[in-house]
Amino acid sequence: MERPQAEAEDGLPVPRRYWSVVSIWLALTMAVLDGAIANVALPVIAGQLGASPSASVWVINGYQLTITVLLLPLAALGDRIGYKCIYIPGLALFTLGSVACAVSGSLPMLIAARVFQGIGAACIMSMNAALVRATYPASMLGRGIGYNAMVLSMSAATGPTLAALILSVASWHWLFLINLPIGIAALAVGRKALPDPHGHGELFDWPSALLSAAMMGGFVFGAEMFAREGAGLGLVLVIAGLAGGAALIWRERGEANPMMPLDLLRIPIFALSIATSIVSFAAQMLAYVAIPFLLQSVLGRSVFATGLLMTPWPIAVGIAAPFAGRLADRVPSGLLGGIGLAIFAVGLFFLSRLGESPANFDIAWRMAVCGLGFGLFQSPNNRTLLSAAPKPRSGAAGGMLATARLLGQTTGAVAVGLAFHLAGVRVTPTLLLFASIVALVAAGVSMLRLRVEPPSRVAVYRPILD
Repeated sequence: MERPQAEAEDGLPVPRRYWSVVSIWLALTMAVLDGAIANVALPVIAGQLGASPSASVWVINGYQLTITVLLLPLAALGDRIGYKCIYIPGLALFTLGSVACAVSGSLPMLIAARVFQGIGAACIMSMNAALVRATYPASMLGRGIGYNAMVLSMSAATGPTLAALILSVASWHWLFLINLPIGIAALAVGRKALPDPHGHGELFDWPSALLSAAMMGGFVFGAEMFAREGAGLGLVLVIAGLAGGAALIWRERGEANPMMPLDLLRIPIFALSIATSIVSFAAQMLAYVAIPFLLQSVLGRSVFATGLLMTPWPIAVGIAAPFAGRLADRVPSGLLGGIGLAIFAVGLFFLSRLGESPANFDIAWRMAVCGLGFGLFQSPNNRTLLSAAPKPRSGAAGGMLATARLLGQTTGAVAVGLAFHLAGVRVTPTLLLFASIVALVAAGVSMLRLRVEPPSRVAVYRPILD
């Protein structure tokens, strides 16, 4: 039996809180595993469907582009109608989309199923942070975010190995069917246990949603096309995205709850946390994209060995994140983030100095240092970003958190693409050195938060319980 409302205002009561966490973790595991598995299995899928590599890339691009254009509109809609009203249908859509992927018999059908699946993923990603904030007591918010980061990292580390195991005994269709039991379990638990705070009920601004979609889709996809194919359509899309963003800002000036959360960006510690996130994820993606080329094309490691050698990174994140989350409830995130990103920069620097014939252990411990540093940064940064936003804007804060990560990763990937286009894969050690410098810049931005007055305490979230 649940405690009275007055006792349950700060997060959910036990045991409902635990069941809510289970649902959130199941959804995270499903979404991360799906992304990792699809990336690894893409060559196999393309071969069995008789598709060209360039066409098969749309299995990934269609999914990512759908998430990109829907994040901010769905975050705004969640603030209006309630987070659970977005999250639960998103779980259902993702699960149904996984089944549609599994029964696809052609590449166009698979791409369409992945777009459908991407709608569900965008619902989950846009609401995840707000639901975490509504689930945990204020004094445990950092710990909860740290546990989420641990689940994300462990799922990312498990994905490639799980894909290889499934493909060794079954067809690629089973890669998507494994989402079915996870999705059903997350739905069954989430319908009863997830917090259900009411939204503010204002009308949804559809023109702003279209402008937001044009802004994010044009900028992110255009930048990726620019890196892959050079100037042309990619540059046109980037310009169109920037124009859409300018129109969105002009339209929403003076709005109390804008879709592009300029009201939140006026909060100094929120803005600095967003900036730290963008720069740090740019450094991370610079390394993530460059390292496989370094290991395979420069150092001569196999694809399987590359996967194993990169595994210490997400494992170290998973170990460090819960510890950092607990610390974040007591220690300023600017300090924790600065220290973590400095350690991350040191790991990247050592990776850039591997030499021509390093031992596997020399590579693995450097990966672990990178993961340790990034794990120390991520949970405290996310906690500060969420807690700085007013309670009714938790959805917008979570959407902006996911958008900042996406923008940073896109920037890093584009930088690697341009460098490879201009200088070839031999430039990878230089790219890792550059990533180390970018991580140091992120550490400096994080430390600037020590000069900003933090929120007096994490605002208590008062969900309206079922």
